[in-house]
Amino acid sequence: MAFLSDTLARVKPSPTIAVTTKAQELKAAGRDIIGLGAGEPDFDTPENIKDAGIRAITDGKTKYTAVDGIPELKKAICAKFKRDNGLEYTPAQVTVGSGGKQVLYNAFMATLNPGDEVVIPAPYWVSYPDMILLAGGEPVIAEATIETNFKLTPDSLEAAITPKTKWLIFNSPSNPTGAAYSAEELKGLTDVLMRHPHVWILTDDMYEHLVFDNFVFATPAQVEPELYDRTLTMNGVSKAYSMTGWRIGYAAGPVALIKAMAKVQSQSTSNPCSISQWAAVEALEGTQEFIRPNQSLFKGRRDLVVAGLNACPGINCAVPEGAFYVYPSIADCIGKTSAGGVEIVDDEAFASALLEEEGVAVVFGAAFGLSPHFRVSYATSNEALTEACARIKRFCEGLG
Repeated sequence: MAFLSDTLARVKPSPTIAVTTKAQELKAAGRDIIGLGAGEPDFDTPENIKDAGIRAITDGKTKYTAVDGIPELKKAICAKFKRDNGLEYTPAQVTVGSGGKQVLYNAFMATLNPGDEVVIPAPYWVSYPDMILLAGGEPVIAEATIETNFKLTPDSLEAAITPKTKWLIFNSPSNPTGAAYSAEELKGLTDVLMRHPHVWILTDDMYEHLVFDNFVFATPAQVEPELYDRTLTMNGVSKAYSMTGWRIGYAAGPVALIKAMAKVQSQSTSNPCSISQWAAVEALEGTQEFIRPNQSLFKGRRDLVVAGLNACPGINCAVPEGAFYVYPSIADCIGKTSAGGVEIVDDEAFASALLEEEGVAVVFGAAFGLSPHFRVSYATSNEALTEACARIKRFCEGLG
């Protein structure tokens, strides 16, 4: 339509939301659908956190707050960064938004000028490129393939950096692959960044507490302290605390950047939900005892899904270190035809035929910038995952 913004034409709707919506529509129509598209834990929010939200309501903590977070939450965030990451921040260095997505968007809106480049390792979370485009920047994709376990190499990062590069956005553990970088692997990347002082680092640590097999999480400013002054370290309560709907994300970085982000937020949404902020205080300051049992449960699901998918002809599934996703390759399925007569020309065709013929909803790999793959979220029951893997195997066995 002629009256719509030209900028809007540069972006596309979220494919993950589209897949989830399609699965819900088919379910509502009576189809037996197993949805493996949603990126959220299936656990309920812990009781102590829910109770804190209820107390906030009954205590009348329902008014406007400071634009980018109540002092109590900023204090809790500073304590979290020190406790978990060895990073020292003051409340003036902290911002709170309505989810991690808003924090990232604020950062891009506050810093990007036309022509500025942002390096994004692929596979990437679907929203990164489009947020950058909305802010007037240019995404620069640096591929990290299955041969490197979906991890960006120092050489690939070096090759992607130009004089126009403003940010590297870095996500570990990764959505969509679950790949997580050890401190040693991170050091290889931070050494590159030390040679390019004009490049800032925006970390997305949302899956920090969802790691397996004794993996030790690390974040760039922790590995290379000299990057502290040009790093925005972002996190949130959505994944580790099963609080996706509460919409609280946060970040810490240089004061001038934090103030600029607050200015953006002041003219868009203003403060995050006051009730959610008080619940987030409890999440960060209260018991953390449920995190390890949840890790163990997710690890079991990961192992179930990896084994189930690797039993499917034409599928190669790597073992991720964290998050709750796997990102199997279907290179050996391309060019074949499904039992329902669909030619598998790419991973989107694979995912579409799988949904129509077997009732399993996954997200095709092109949405994440690397094909031919698809993403499975295993944040659902073992029973559903077992049945889903059986259906995917049947689908693959029917390819000819």
